[in-house]
Amino acid sequence: MSEFSIIITAGGIGKRMGTTLPKQFLEIGGKPILIRTLEVFHTFDSSAQLIITLPNEWREYWKELLLTFNCTIPHEIVDGGEERYHSIKNALSSCSGTYVAIHDGVRPFVSQTTLANCFEGVKTKHQVVPVLSINDSIRQVVGNQSHAVDRKQFFRVQTPQCFLKTSLEIAYKQAFHKQITDDASLVEQAGFPIYMVDGNEENIKITSQIDLILAEEIAKI
Repeated sequence: MSEFSIIITAGGIGKRMGTTLPKQFLEIGGKPILIRTLEVFHTFDSSAQLIITLPNEWREYWKELLLTFNCTIPHEIVDGGEERYHSIKNALSSCSGTYVAIHDGVRPFVSQTTLANCFEGVKTKHQVVPVLSINDSIRQVVGNQSHAVDRKQFFRVQTPQCFLKTSLEIAYKQAFHKQITDDASLVEQAGFPIYMVDGNEENIKITSQIDLILAEEIAKI
């Protein structure tokens, strides 16, 4: 049995994508996004426990997709909650690994190198997130004014975010609030330091039509 449990969040309903079909089920290069994401993790560690959070009303559709695309990767399904926080909390109770990785289901292009950085890093650091540097100039708004800030002090955060399971369990004893932007922010609020590892540029989160166009090009590489 693997030391890792991997929670893949797939509770979105596609509002920003402007489609009736939830974005995780849209096809890229002829294959649904969520199946691509599942395959990436299975390729990296075929023994890892894979858990997908999914709205209950889309379970049957997912089963049909698995049959259509002949996907037989073992995984568990847990109900997605009202917010991402609730989905993760539901899934966490099913995790059997020492470490838990949480990944956006609509990030199908996380690289094997990024996964290695995360999964190796969490064993010594206990709380790690993949990041990328910022290439654009950035400004900070204070009141009705803005000023330039040093972009070297800021990073773009990706997933999978990986944690020692016990740290994550402590973090999720905190009540839900709207300031929770990701799992790392919740774990940090529980008093645990967050460490960064290198992510990869292709590891985009597909949430808009522009992202979908870019993803089609990435899939050709």
